[in-house]
Amino acid sequence: MRVLAFFTLPTLLLAQPVQVKPFRVSPAVTLSHDLGICNLKIEYARPAVKGRPIWGALVPFGQVWRTGANAATVISFSDPVRIAGKEIPAGSYGLFAIPGPEAWTLILNKQAKQWGAYFYKESEDVLRWSAKPRAIPHQEWLEYAVAPDGEQGWQVELRWEKLAVPFAVGADVRGTYWKHLEDTLTRAKDEDPAPWLQAAVYCQQNDLHLDRAMAWVDKSLKAGESFWSQECKARLLHKAGKTREALPHLERAAVLAKGKAPKEYLENLEKDLAAWKAGLKP
Repeated sequence: MRVLAFFTLPTLLLAQPVQVKPFRVSPAVTLSHDLGICNLKIEYARPAVKGRPIWGALVPFGQVWRTGANAATVISFSDPVRIAGKEIPAGSYGLFAIPGPEAWTLILNKQAKQWGAYFYKESEDVLRWSAKPRAIPHQEWLEYAVAPDGEQGWQVELRWEKLAVPFAVGADVRGTYWKHLEDTLTRAKDEDPAPWLQAAVYCQQNDLHLDRAMAWVDKSLKAGESFWSQECKARLLHKAGKTREALPHLERAAVLAKGKAPKEYLENLEKDLAAWKAGLKP
């Protein structure tokens, strides 16, 4: 047993692999973009042109390409999205393409983590759709650009050499947030004023379900008064045409905010108080 104990530790140490991190000439990038609470993320590596012919040469036409360098590009969605009219579940996908001289086929594949396109299987495709490339000024390093399409989703564009390939990703931004709001309130405690106030303020600012917002702000006030909750109550009453009832709450908000809120906040409350009072009929 002593001999076994003597040799066990050195043997285990020698068995541990020693690895050198590979030097990647194509920088790795993670691009993340939020809309509301919906998130789109792209993980890719950026090859450079380096004076080489790219389309139809380094990247052949008619063959599956990893849309980047090194590992296959991965695109992830925190919530369900729509692409080319099809519903895509939340999750991570390999983003591949089949470039062509006039049109490209873009591909979402179930296998998000894979090296290049060497192990790509068409049978694991989730979606294929067509995209039209457009000409751009020279782009030395491959990049993805993401821009919001209002609250409807994102416009995504792959750019490299003198070509850009755009595609749209749709998202139910407001619907996703409302579901999150309702789910959160099912777990909220009556004695915690914050979630009820947050939900009420969202509705008040967006003119949504104002009756429910009133019930929620009342619940927040019952749990613990703040200038935020008094202001929200006042604005909900004002929206409902009950300005006389709203004034005491806005005045109370101003009192509570003194010494706690920025000067600009207090000034805005005073302006609204004056305007509401002026608007009342004698």
